[in-house]
Order: sequence, then C-alpha cells, then structure tokens
Amino acid sequence: MSQQHFETFDLSIENDIAHICLNRPDKRNSMIPSFWEDLPNVIEDIDGNARARVIVISSTGPVFTAGMDLNAFAPKQHENPDDAKRDRIRHGAAFYDTARKTQAAFNALEDCRLPVLAAIQGGCVGGGLDMVTACDMRYCTQDAFFTIFEINIGMTADVGTFPRLVQQMPEGLVRELAYTGRRMPADEAMATGLVNRVFSSHEEMLAGVMEVAGEIASKPPLAVYGCKRMIN
Repeated sequence: MSQQHFETFDLSIENDIAHICLNRPDKRNSMIPSFWEDLPNVIEDIDGNARARVIVISSTGPVFTAGMDLNAFAPKQHENPDDAKRDRIRHGAAFYDTARKTQAAFNALEDCRLPVLAAIQGGCVGGGLDMVTACDMRYCTQDAFFTIFEINIGMTADVGTFPRLVQQMPEGLVRELAYTGRRMPADEAMATGLVNRVFSSHEEMLAGVMEVAGEIASKPPLAVYGCKRMIN
C-alpha cells in the first residue's frame, strides 16, 4: 500500500483505489490555503500516472468539512491606516486568487478520468458541498446534512456549485437552499437524488463505499473512463 501525508488530508492507494481522507477533525476539516494547492495536484498525479482506477474522498471526526476557512484569508489588524489599506487591497486580491484556485481544485475532480466517490458524515458545509457536487457519486451517513452556507455570511456560492447542483436535484430546490442557507438532512438528500445511499454509521458507510469502489476498479478502465466522459 502506498501512503502520503499532506497538511489537510492523507492519501493511501491500495487495490487500485486511491483514498483521500481529510485529516483535521479538530478544525472541522476546514479548507485552508494548502488544501487548494494539494488537492488538484494529487488528483492530477493519480490520474496522469495511472496510480489507481477510482478515487474515494472521505473525512474524519463528526464533521465532513466546514468548508473554506475564511480566517485563513482574513486581513491582519494594523494601527497605521495606510498599512491597513494596503493589506485590505492585498487581501482582496488574494481572496480573488483563492476563488479561482477553488474552482480549479474542484474542476480537477470533474475532469479527472477516474470516478470519484464522496463518503460524507456530519456537516457538509459551503465549500464542502461545492467539492462533493464535483464528484461522480455521493454517499452519506444518517447524521449528514448539506448547506449552501455562503448566503448566511453575505456571499454567493460561485465555484461551480449551481451548474452542478441543478443537474443533481430540481432547480427550485437548489434555489431554496441557496436563498435560505438551510440544512438539507440526509433523508431529503437521498429523496432528491443528491446522494446514492444513506448509511447508519461512518464505519458502515466507508465499508459500503469501498465495496462500490472495488467493483468499479474491477471493470475495464478505458470503458469506465469512456462512460464518465460521455455522461459529463
């Protein structure tokens, strides 16, 4: 088995399955700057070097991910007004650059030739929902919930969430979630087609998702790649 450790996730590859597991449960697996660099690089490496036939993304702790860690991009406090103004300008430019990186990171999941399966427990918030909508299939635990949280902090979810979501559930429901920021529980996500299956526990979910991943990995890879391309 091949294993690698990154700041925000661990990567293991075994039996043609690449498993990316978010590893910051104490920080609710929030997405800090290194995440946006490492994720697309790892996806492209797995795909480009044929290191696996399927990818599974899972997480640790009670929350799948709280989404983008906005504190990591907040401007510093300055006593000098000129320094504060310059830092706000730099912060604005850096945040715009980060938004572009988030789009590139999640596009890498969609553009990857390999099927990507998401295993979701607890909260899947903001950028977390952006990420899993770019995956091929989603599975979750009974305690999972999904939130387009950006509206609650005066932002718009603009990293590819809406075009993908309206292909995965009714447009009116997407609009409701986007305008209200409410939580969608697991049973509703299942009923609307956002997730393929709901499991009673994290352990049961991982076992079930790995079983599906193993089945996919056993199929002719070129045929699987062709299916993904045609469906996309």
